[in-house]
Amino acid sequence: MTTIATLLQQRCRHAETALSDAELAAHLALQPSWQVEAGKLVKTFAFENYYQTLAFVNAIAYVIHAEDHHPELQVTYNRCVVKFDTHSVNGGKGGLSENDFICSAKVDAVHAQGFAHAA
Repeated sequence: MTTIATLLQQRCRHAETALSDAELAAHLALQPSWQVEAGKLVKTFAFENYYQTLAFVNAIAYVIHAEDHHPELQVTYNRCVVKFDTHSVNGGKGGLSENDFICSAKVDAVHAQGFAHAA
């Protein structure tokens, strides 16, 4: 059974198969603050100012690089929108894999460690 703890312990691997609808629903239930939008796993993080926003981006950059699973980031003065998907699944058409949930759990953990006070 997948839990947040197991996601945090896992490493991303090359994925060719997208999550089934049932697997996707189970993973989303673990991380209800993340949404699926246009086939991507999305969450907006809010901060008090640009410095906090950039500090968060720099903090998650380490995790993202270590997992070699890079999201789309939209950075503004006091917000960072993080969008994960896996390009290699569905015959190269893209979709969501467990890698997206491994990384989203790790991004949430970074946020909780140093940015929980954010707006």
